[in-house]
Formats: sequence, structure tokens, C-alpha cells
Amino acid sequence: MFDLFSGTHILILLVVMLVVVGPKDLPRLMHMAGQWAGKARRMANEFKKSFDDMARQEELDKLRLELDELRKVQVNVPDLNQPVGDLDIPPIMDAKAPPDPTVQEPAPRSGEYQVTETAVPAAAHAPAEAAPPQ
Repeated sequence: MFDLFSGTHILILLVVMLVVVGPKDLPRLMHMAGQWAGKARRMANEFKKSFDDMARQEELDKLRLELDELRKVQVNVPDLNQPVGDLDIPPIMDAKAPPDPTVQEPAPRSGEYQVTETAVPAAAHAPAEAAPPQ
């Protein structure tokens, strides 16, 4: 509030008020100005509080609507006490099914290793160990 007036402006205003109103009526005038400022501040606070209450009420109404919509939706949850074998769950993929012969594997690019079907024993890759001395 005092950003509008500097210290010298306020001092000049007080001197003018003292000359115009007089020293006898100046305290009464300042008291009335303080009461008006207090009333204005209370009205502003009530105005702000009413807007906050309206915003809070609207948010509560939205939450109530969402809750009502969730209550209307019926979710089919299986009974948790039911054994797993009795549940009607479709299989994702049969792991024992043979591979599709029509699908061809892409040829390896240069610099890539090719995976073979035959297993190579680990002893074939290990260097021959010398027999321990006895």
C-alpha cells in the first residue's frame, strides 16, 4: 500500500491534512479512516472466503459424481477363495506347439554368430588339463 507513496509524499500529505483539518479534529479523522480501512479489509476477506467455499463445493460435487459413476460400474472380480484351476482363463500360448514351418529365420548378417540346434559339450571348449603330479 505504501509503495504508491514515498516517505516524503506521506509527510507532505500529513502536513496538508494538519493545516486543512486542524490539530483538534485530526485524531478523530484518522480514527474514522482506520475504521473504514478495517471494514474494507473484512469485506475483502469475506469475498475471498466465499469464492474459496464455492470452489471447494464445486470440487466436492465433481468428486461425488466420480464416486457415483464408480459405484455404477460393476467389476467382475473372481472369487479369491476359488481354486486357480477352476478359473476360466484362456491360455495365452501353447508352449508345446511345434514351430511354424512356413516361417523362415532370417540369415545372419556378417559379423553375427549363428545359433545352432546341436549342443556342444563344455569339455570340447575347455583346454586339456595336465594330469596332476603324483
